Amino acid sequence: MKNIFIRILFLILVLSSSFVLAFLAGDTSNGIDLWNSITLKSWFIIFGIQVVVFLPSFIFKTEHYFDLTGGLTFISILIFLGYSLISNNNFSSFSKLIPLFLVGCWAVRLSSFLFLRIKRSGKDLRFDEIKKSFLRFMAAWILQGLWVFMCMLPVITMISSNESTNLKFTIIGIFLWVIGWLVEVISDVQKTRFNSKSENKGKFVNIGLWSVSRHPNYFGELVLWLGITLIAFPTFLGFQYLSCLTPIFVYLLLNKISGVNLLEDIADKRWGDNQNYQEYKKSTPIFFPKIFKK
Repeated sequence: MKNIFIRILFLILVLSSSFVLAFLAGDTSNGIDLWNSITLKSWFIIFGIQVVVFLPSFIFKTEHYFDLTGGLTFISILIFLGYSLISNNNFSSFSKLIPLFLVGCWAVRLSSFLFLRIKRSGKDLRFDEIKKSFLRFMAAWILQGLWVFMCMLPVITMISSNESTNLKFTIIGIFLWVIGWLVEVISDVQKTRFNSKSENKGKFVNIGLWSVSRHPNYFGELVLWLGITLIAFPTFLGFQYLSCLTPIFVYLLLNKISGVNLLEDIADKRWGDNQNYQEYKKSTPIFFPKIFKK
């Protein structure tokens, strides 16, 4: 009973805190009423999609559409923001279209990659136990909604703002995004090719970018969202600077909640007694790449 209460409290806390953040960092400060607020509408779209897809997923006890739904949520909110920009004739800066394009490219690539990966493997080990519990499984979907909302917050704030972007910030932001995207894509490709070879069955990946970081794909994701936040930064005013929390949130999510920590536990169970893996852990950073290796 205590666990049920804690999980319900957790869901309420996530939804309420993100709603308050949407209100504070949103366009209501510009005199926009709640019903016409781009930020609040975005919040409802993001979490609404999670709930709608979660219900049949729980009924059929499947996680196959979890990652795909995340990508589709990003794309849905991008379409909504693009429409809002056009309908409001808010073209104070052409570069406001750039983050929409960048995030769209990232979302299509990542969601399709993850969806095809789970189709090949048949399941996602992270969901073996939690998909049996209504509240635990729902918490995963709500966390995915929080992930989408927090990642998109700088872009949502930028679209709803009347301020213009800055060319220097845009150029640096695009550069960081490209670097982060390339690191994420290359590391995913390297791991996929490594695991596809029969002689590597049951082995851990330690080649290419995986030789300088145990989770280079997650590091790449942090860098690209830092780039997106930087592009949007000049358009912030007042409470809108709360949108700068995005890179911090991404780092904490990937390392403490739903990424590195879970995969490290799985790896320790698989190769904890493997001497080569122990040496790999000692010589290779868990997240930030070790650029210069001895």
